[in-house]
Amino acid sequence: MIHEMTLLQTWKYFRIHPEKILNDYQLQEKHYNEVLALVFAVEEINKDPNLLPNITLGFYIYNTYPSDVRTLESSLMWLSGQGLAVPNYHCEKQAKSLAVIGGAYSELSVQMASLLELYKFPQIAYGPFDSILTDKVHFPSVYQVAPKDSTLALGMVRLMVHFNWTWVGLVITDNTRGETFLWDIQEEMTRKGVCVNFIEKIPPSEKYTINSHYDIMRRIDGSSANVIVIYGDNNSLMTLQYSQVPYVIYKKVWITTSHWDFTIRPHDMDVESFNRALIFSGQKKEIPSFKPFLRTVKPAKYPEDIFLKRFWNSAFLCPFDYEKMDQEDCSPNASLEMLPLRYFDMSMPRQSYNIYNAVYAVAWALHKILLTRSEMEYLGDEGSPVLYPWKLHSFLRNIEFNNSAGDQVFMDEKRIPVANYDIANFVDFHNGTEVLVKVGEFMSHVPFGEDFSIHENVIMWNEFYTKTPCSVCSENCGPGYQKSVREGESICCFDCIPCPEGEISNQTDTDKCIMCPEDEYSNKERNHCLHKVVTFLAYEEPLGITLAFTTLVFSLLTVMIIRVFVKHQNTPIVKANNRTLSYILLFSLSQCFLSSLLFIGKPTSATCLLQQTIFGITFTMAISSILAKTITVVLAFKATRPGSRSRKWVGSRAPISVILICSLIQVILCGIWLLVSPPFPDADPRSEPEHIILWCNEGSLIAFYFVLGYMGLLAFGSFVVAFLARNLPDTFNETKFITFSMLVFCSVWVSFLPTYQSTKGKTMVAVEVFSILSSSAALLGCIFIPKCYVILLRPQWNTLEWVNHKSYGKGRHSSKAFPHASKQRYGTPQKIT
Repeated sequence: MIHEMTLLQTWKYFRIHPEKILNDYQLQEKHYNEVLALVFAVEEINKDPNLLPNITLGFYIYNTYPSDVRTLESSLMWLSGQGLAVPNYHCEKQAKSLAVIGGAYSELSVQMASLLELYKFPQIAYGPFDSILTDKVHFPSVYQVAPKDSTLALGMVRLMVHFNWTWVGLVITDNTRGETFLWDIQEEMTRKGVCVNFIEKIPPSEKYTINSHYDIMRRIDGSSANVIVIYGDNNSLMTLQYSQVPYVIYKKVWITTSHWDFTIRPHDMDVESFNRALIFSGQKKEIPSFKPFLRTVKPAKYPEDIFLKRFWNSAFLCPFDYEKMDQEDCSPNASLEMLPLRYFDMSMPRQSYNIYNAVYAVAWALHKILLTRSEMEYLGDEGSPVLYPWKLHSFLRNIEFNNSAGDQVFMDEKRIPVANYDIANFVDFHNGTEVLVKVGEFMSHVPFGEDFSIHENVIMWNEFYTKTPCSVCSENCGPGYQKSVREGESICCFDCIPCPEGEISNQTDTDKCIMCPEDEYSNKERNHCLHKVVTFLAYEEPLGITLAFTTLVFSLLTVMIIRVFVKHQNTPIVKANNRTLSYILLFSLSQCFLSSLLFIGKPTSATCLLQQTIFGITFTMAISSILAKTITVVLAFKATRPGSRSRKWVGSRAPISVILICSLIQVILCGIWLLVSPPFPDADPRSEPEHIILWCNEGSLIAFYFVLGYMGLLAFGSFVVAFLARNLPDTFNETKFITFSMLVFCSVWVSFLPTYQSTKGKTMVAVEVFSILSSSAALLGCIFIPKCYVILLRPQWNTLEWVNHKSYGKGRHSSKAFPHASKQRYGTPQKIT
């Protein structure tokens, strides 16, 4: 491979045959474009009457190699002259050079600078910009003309994000430039959510073996990433180009830069692995007269240029004979324009463009020196001007000019602009035709959103992809799903899980689903929020109709029982156990049934205030009536004992007092509840996903449970008293029925509490209504249905004759066990009304 180090002075013949210079390295024709850019720039300057008038520029061309030793050897040969590599010795007295244009890559520039710095020779590097060379402590005489590529990583990541390539492999050269790029691109990839599948570092050529090449290519080929970023220059990545190991990678998309021109290769090598790659190349303007100049280049035009002859014979596949090469031209009618891209590029590549600008930079610095003339010295009587190379530094440092393409060129590294990039698609058609097609660009100085453009329809992917390739660790999560990162793996490797109920995602690869507003719910696909329907326990729905109908049936049944009792109020069964208490109990139960209607229908402030209070007070009246009835039975039997003080309570208004006192306590509790934290209409958007349920909020749960607790206390008391009095002898003793009814009542409300706590909204209301109806029905059925059965279906049992007959039979058998009871039945009976 040829790397040229160019020196400005006078035209000289090549003293060393290319065969001896190249040694084991193969000639790569495409590099000759850089030589021709140098020649073109020198000829253009020499023709310009306004730049260096009356002065003709010349140059030396020396070959360099990817070897530190050979680089130093070429530098010493140039310093010594006459093809000798002798330190501190120079054979050329009249043809001393003023500056060096060299360094296709920074490592070469560093090696050259280690020697040239001793003599303060200005050295202009035309390779990619490297921040290491900006260190003026170690490299005070080195200048750079290439634009800064600090935004290259940003542009590449923009390309990844555009195509949603989130799983990417990185192949870099194992040197300082590679490490810098690796740091930059990893930071940008992390910021944009792109993950690194693997990092492969290409070792220097002296450490690169066939085995290591095979291992590296096998790891790249076996990776799960379909997109690979490869970064380096021609020298550091030459091992990937020239390896003799036949390992071809077909299914990868490569992203690289023009710093590594993989189209440069030996004739018997192909680029199957890198076909259809995407290449970031620095933008530049075309030099107007460069292509016409290239069309005129022939060996006959520059007979002294042995490199041109070697290039011509190699490019046009002429029979190679060293003895005849200097005597005749092969293909005299051929033109560089006829060569394919792998041999020659008719446009001016970036490095050739940099050489062109470097030549002009030295010319303008020399022009300013000649204008000042204070920096010049004269020798001998003839007064020949003498220029010393180190005196160019003060002029080169501040040089600024516009080239013929209109670009502004700076040598001050602080003012060198950041590069903009064209994105090219390399296509090999397998018929000898290779093209670079521009498919996009990245403009770092343009505002975000306008800085990146890509024409997807122009890109030609390799034959393994019928559409844009995909490179992800996990398939995208569609709408309705969220990502769940796998434990211990990269954030780009995840599972897709459905959004929870009430949450949606309407984009792909959502990290977390978003909650729907309270008045909306998620659809079945979990990708859209729908408005919730406002609902409540209405009369129109089946549950509301059922509960309302049940309420009315039981209320009507209670009224009918009251009517039966009024009609047969003078019969023994009605008069037994205090007729007035039975009426109060029946009235309370009818109100208990009707209070459930307050829970059905749209909640309002009035209904919410009345619901629990009416329910609590009416149920308290009912339970206190039952308590009064059981107390009355006990007092009646105790009054039969001689000298018992209970006689004065029998037939008095004491049972009514029990009802009033118990009910008054409940009224006080409800009043405190309404004053402190009254119930109010509320909306529950959470109980049912698709509905907003209107219901009555209790306001204070403590007050609500106080009301229920007080009712429970009365019910428990009634149950205990009735249970103790269940065996007292009496024909119509209803304490057994009261015991059973209170057992059912307590069971209903004990079951109600946990159910009420575990439900919300409409279901909670229905549970309370059901508890009211079932407990009230239990009291009504267990206490009054047996009496109605006797009154309506067994009227013969409801007569004094049957009662006396029944009591006489019982009395004879139970007088020994219940003497006082026997006396009551056969003595003067107590009147209980």
